[in-house]
Amino acid sequence: MKERLTDGLYGLGWSAVKTLPEPAARALGRTVADAAWRQRGKGVQRLEANLARVVPGAGPERLRALSRQGMRSYLRYWMESFRLPAWSKDRIRTGFAPQDVHWLTDGLAAGRGVILALPHMGNYDLAGAWVTTKLETPFTTVAERLKPETLYDRFVAYREGLGMEVLPHTGGAAFGTLARRLRAGGLVCLVADRDLSKSGVEVDFFGEKTRMPAGPAMLAQQTGALLLPVTLWYDQSPVMQGKVHPPVEVPADGDRASRTAVMTQVLANTYESGIAEHPQDWHMLQRLWLSDLPQRAAVESAAEPAAGTVTAAETATAVAAPDESPGTERP
Repeated sequence: MKERLTDGLYGLGWSAVKTLPEPAARALGRTVADAAWRQRGKGVQRLEANLARVVPGAGPERLRALSRQGMRSYLRYWMESFRLPAWSKDRIRTGFAPQDVHWLTDGLAAGRGVILALPHMGNYDLAGAWVTTKLETPFTTVAERLKPETLYDRFVAYREGLGMEVLPHTGGAAFGTLARRLRAGGLVCLVADRDLSKSGVEVDFFGEKTRMPAGPAMLAQQTGALLLPVTLWYDQSPVMQGKVHPPVEVPADGDRASRTAVMTQVLANTYESGIAEHPQDWHMLQRLWLSDLPQRAAVESAAEPAAGTVTAAETATAVAAPDESPGTERP
């Protein structure tokens, strides 16, 4: 019953919200965000706990203000996503204004595969739609299998409708397909700031330890593709902002494990910089740092093999960050 209700609510969002005028959809998003923020549920409390790491020294009032802005940003993502299928191509082209896109276009023009690796910031679905529409460049991504299956099918159909190739986040098949796309000079986009696969890479992030997916770094090493971090944020306009950062280089020395660790730390450092500048647009309403995980999970984390000692098939589970449940995080 709960799964059917969840699927029905998402279906209602896509069918109803996309018919609203854009100002009405924005107002609805703010209303829902403020209501959720006032309720002080687990997601809002976790968001504030995460923001306390991002903005050290912030007092309770500052964190409360940031979490309210964060919830409004989060609901803006959802309102935009529900409406994206109804946006015209011109609206998509003008809805995103990224900086330094030359890193992406030059890499593709050179016939080199490109990996865009993003944190949970802004609206990566809009960024993807911009790539397929403005740049007329198809790309491949990965989605976690959600429950119920009908909800997963909704998200796959939604993203495929925006011009994306969507692979299921299961087993080693996704990793192999992504590698083939990259060797052919294609584009792959992955969300890569949170890992629950138990095979991620431990990194320092805002002064504490967490794990991030090993997939982007391993794909870059195995295929020779360019690995580009991307950060996204909102300003006060209807246009989302973003930045394509310089490539993460593959270290000349070391084994696969050490190279993967170094590259993933560079990704973490880049995300840290972007999130620190726009903390309200980082939609992290879940536990992230190892010190916040349940004791059993922390023990399992300490006992798992070092990054790079896993096989390519096992690493496929770290290609994109999975979500705890469809109702708490963006799939």
